[in-house]
Amino acid sequence: MHVLVTGGAGFIGSHLVDALVAAGHRVRVLDSLEPQVHGKSGARPGTLNAAAELIVGDVRDRAAVARALDGVEAVFHEAAAVGVGQSMYEIERYVSANAVGAAVVLEEILERRDRIRKVVVASSMSLYGEGAYRAPDGRTLSPPLRSEADLAARRFELRTADGAELVPIGTPEEKPLQPTSIYAITKRDHEEMFLAVGQAYGIPVVALRYFNVYGPRQALSNPYTGVVAIFSSRLLNRKRPPLYEDGRQTRDFVHVSDVVQANLLALGCDAADGRVYNVGTGRATSVLDVAETLGELLDFAEPPDVTGQYRAGDIRHCVADISRIQRELGYRPQVAFADGVRELLGWLRTQTAEDAVDTAARELARRGLTR
Repeated sequence: MHVLVTGGAGFIGSHLVDALVAAGHRVRVLDSLEPQVHGKSGARPGTLNAAAELIVGDVRDRAAVARALDGVEAVFHEAAAVGVGQSMYEIERYVSANAVGAAVVLEEILERRDRIRKVVVASSMSLYGEGAYRAPDGRTLSPPLRSEADLAARRFELRTADGAELVPIGTPEEKPLQPTSIYAITKRDHEEMFLAVGQAYGIPVVALRYFNVYGPRQALSNPYTGVVAIFSSRLLNRKRPPLYEDGRQTRDFVHVSDVVQANLLALGCDAADGRVYNVGTGRATSVLDVAETLGELLDFAEPPDVTGQYRAGDIRHCVADISRIQRELGYRPQVAFADGVRELLGWLRTQTAEDAVDTAARELARRGLTR
């Protein structure tokens, strides 16, 4: 097929482009080459597959989107402004890039809907808020954010009203959505806009909720990207990575190649149309374990800087329940975290990272978003 990947010069998008080219598809990329992600040169990234056509343009630019969609049969919408903390003060930019950008892409897709055979939209685990938990009596709960009083007292784990600790479990797609940042809200809107338009017009749309994606090509100099890249940037500059709370909060770290696998499965499965799928591993890894593993592999002897501070809107635990995507699409995560990090190490050693983590932390503190 003739395929468009918006945001296709970015981290996940460029890996997806490689896989689509390898599968024999004709691939076009629409990407704004955002300086925070790609640097200020504006040059075609060397990581973008040479066989892919690149159109430099913003998803809010209707003319650029129309040009990018010309003759296209399938769309992977990966383009988005990414960064939970930054979204809480650059509110207009995030809402514009993500929600308005999605609206422009959808309107232009509608102009060509008779030709479009599939649309896959990148969603996010962030729209869940806290993950799912089990109470001591066996009930499954979807708790709200922790109280300011509990966080100020450094009571980081979630508990019942009578003080019993809740046990985190896999978060299924049916869990109520409780986004806790502007970024998460825009990703929820993103997902729901695509699904609603797809249903109304009979366009096959699939939404994939990515958990914490890591791997080569993640923007190491962007202090608002994923935690693996942030810690790597810090360690490459021989500095201790800062950890909020006690570092024992857990996430589901999924290798970028498994995210690509999920996208290709969604493209090829008609039964997925109109559905939402978690894309993760189903395994919990603490942030402290990530920092210690990276430090060991990068020969950095000092321990992580466990600050005890907390950020407004942060959650404690969220790990994917991947039973739906396994059952319906045949998805099987292939890369264990330890193996993925070892593979990442070879790439990290070839990189130079500008460490902007302290600057980002000061900005969050100045705005009262860390305590």
